[in-house]
Amino acid sequence: MNNNLPHINSNTTLFIDRDGVINKEKYNDYIHTWDEFIWHDGVLNAFEIFAKKFKHIIIVTNQRGVAKGLTTLQNLQTIHKNMQATIEANGGRITAIFFCIDMDATSPNRKPNIGMALQAKQQFADIDFNNCYMVGNTLSDMQFGKSIQATTIFLPTTKPEINEAHHLVDAVYSSLFAFAQDV
Repeated sequence: MNNNLPHINSNTTLFIDRDGVINKEKYNDYIHTWDEFIWHDGVLNAFEIFAKKFKHIIIVTNQRGVAKGLTTLQNLQTIHKNMQATIEANGGRITAIFFCIDMDATSPNRKPNIGMALQAKQQFADIDFNNCYMVGNTLSDMQFGKSIQATTIFLPTTKPEINEAHHLVDAVYSSLFAFAQDV
């Protein structure tokens, strides 16, 4: 494990963004259907590792395309159902998936706001925000993580110009699998 990162114990929670982290992000567009969902390399192996290391694995994802009428809520739910089933079929697990379809950036549930983390804490009272990680590919994800006291892991999949020196970033890894190999 990276010496700069806190120790993971049996009660550590992992928050993970979806697009650009688990699956490839579409440039200036959204993932509308399961057919458009393309896994990043090594993600299924990463979830298998995470399942053995983390107590809770929580997906937190902004999905504004639903509010814009570009993606249906039913398709979003199908994507999440199939994503979770595939991860589980490959030895991984997801404790819960929280998403925000709100358009307004001031929505308490839209990252970087922490509403989805609060929902997770309400559902799983043993989540300790001082003992968690947040993995994402945007500064919004990193701000979300810092706001809940999480250790932030940045993946430069869509914003390679952001680096470890950024004050919101605790560590940078090339992929979710690279991070998993280090925990």
